[in-house]
Amino acid sequence: MTDSSRPRALPRHIAIIMDGNGRWAQARGLPRIAGHRRGAEAVRRTLTATSELGVPYLTLFGFSSENWKRPLAEVDDLMGLLRHYLRGEIAELHRNGVRLRVIGERCRLSPDIVTLIENAEALTRDNGGVNLTIALSYGGRAEIMAAIRTLAEKAVAGALAPEAIDEEVVARHLFTADIPDPDLLIRTSGEQRISNFLLWQCAYAELVFTKTLWPDFGRDDLEQAIADYGGRERRYGASVGTR
Repeated sequence: MTDSSRPRALPRHIAIIMDGNGRWAQARGLPRIAGHRRGAEAVRRTLTATSELGVPYLTLFGFSSENWKRPLAEVDDLMGLLRHYLRGEIAELHRNGVRLRVIGERCRLSPDIVTLIENAEALTRDNGGVNLTIALSYGGRAEIMAAIRTLAEKAVAGALAPEAIDEEVVARHLFTADIPDPDLLIRTSGEQRISNFLLWQCAYAELVFTKTLWPDFGRDDLEQAIADYGGRERRYGASVGTR
């Protein structure tokens, strides 16, 4: 089979760090919340493209643990936008067969937001379309530490032998226990770091960094990232040619 006739490699799971909302707004003399609102439109476009392209898992970094340090007014605006999204978009997600999950430290979110999340997850739980995961109040190190604490408690209680703790056991205690690891991690806006996002899960993910600001991100950008992914040989530490 020639390169031109070889089927395009398609990632099973794409994770995206949605960066650049503030810079998009600043460049237009707009308040930062305007960038976040336009960023929500990019979420819709990307979710639609993901579904049409046949990628079954999409994870978006919506709000990090570190984002709580932002000015209170901006955090309040973001929480308001999140409420609006959870109230106004979930019915459409459900109609389109999307399953929604939210990972992160929910204890830091307002009770009404937690209730909206729980209702959305329950409504979409049996859907068979794209598995959309939103990371909210999320940090990769905090996730790993939470898993370590749970495993330590089980070991102390005698419910788990320390020598039985391996990578598979740790993975089962992460927020993403029933989600495959990302094959492709995209970050927008030109920054080239993963910012405490899915640290365990992205150990072997292919990384693609695009200069496109998140509010401008669309299907063409997604397809280009997938094309970059498809042109790479994933060896997982093995030598070239090893299967």
